[in-house]
Amino acid sequence: MEVERVQAVASLLSHTTQDTIPAEFIRPEKEQPAITTFRGPVPEIPTIDLSDPDEENIVRSVAKASKEWGIFQVVNHGIPTDVISNLQAAGRHFFELPQEEKEVYAKPTSGEGFKEGYGTLLQKDLEGKKSWGDHLFHRIWPPSKLNYQFWPKNPPSYREANEMYAKYVREVADKLFNSLSLGLGLEGHVMKEGAGGEEIVYMLKINYYPPCPRPDLALGVVAHTDFSSITILVPNDVPGLQVLKDERWIDAKYIPNALIIHIGDQIEVLSNGIYKSVLHRSTVDKGKTRMSWPVFLEPPGEFVVGPLPQLVSEENPPKYKSKKFEDYAYCKLNKLPQ
Repeated sequence: MEVERVQAVASLLSHTTQDTIPAEFIRPEKEQPAITTFRGPVPEIPTIDLSDPDEENIVRSVAKASKEWGIFQVVNHGIPTDVISNLQAAGRHFFELPQEEKEVYAKPTSGEGFKEGYGTLLQKDLEGKKSWGDHLFHRIWPPSKLNYQFWPKNPPSYREANEMYAKYVREVADKLFNSLSLGLGLEGHVMKEGAGGEEIVYMLKINYYPPCPRPDLALGVVAHTDFSSITILVPNDVPGLQVLKDERWIDAKYIPNALIIHIGDQIEVLSNGIYKSVLHRSTVDKGKTRMSWPVFLEPPGEFVVGPLPQLVSEENPPKYKSKKFEDYAYCKLNKLPQ
């Protein structure tokens, strides 16, 4: 095993009485959750009911949340409860397998570009620090882009659970794209087409954050914005997502059966900065495993994303370059200027 998995580190620490974690997991003070989380009264991340018969109200709410927060939760979204619980059960089962079984799905170590598979490290950390979490990445749509070698065969229910979730999550995505377009005074199809249209890739990530002896010092994922156009996230019941709002890190409240929607970088670019990509991070828990299932909606690699022509003019020039998504992702992963 070339990479030490966080799950293995956590398992070893759980058999000791030490209240410490290895130095590489201790974040600099400016990032430590105990110091930087805001404890006073805070506004709550907006919650939007997607079953509201007043379609214009949904559009207004989605646009307002996307401009002011870059994140919101949706309820009554149309994905059956059992479809979500089956997705969660299958992912949980995979991470509970013996280590050598999980390593069968490890990310390839050779080759360029983004890797599907089981892994630990994600982005370059300029200070050599590590995040307290492991993950599994694989595409769940479109069928032409699926690579089943990274879909766990155990549990046997894994494939069906993910295919069923993919079917429903696409319907939610279409509703969100439509609202985001209408909220800018555009025709409903414009935003989705600008983000890749029917070729949009749905990339699932399962985050696994094992119990951490020092949750005050570590982070599951450091502060970042998502590369995607939209991220649709299923949490478990252990809170940990935090968002930066008005220069304060605040906790996202857990709402049973809600989906958490992140506005990603590509929507910020398409909207020429009207909608905001949300800066967020993940904290960890001392006694419980935290998991989440984000699906990142990404353009195909060759697809060029730039500010929508309807939103730029002489008075309002483009704020972002138009570029291929694969070039954007390469720069972001390697901490290069866009």
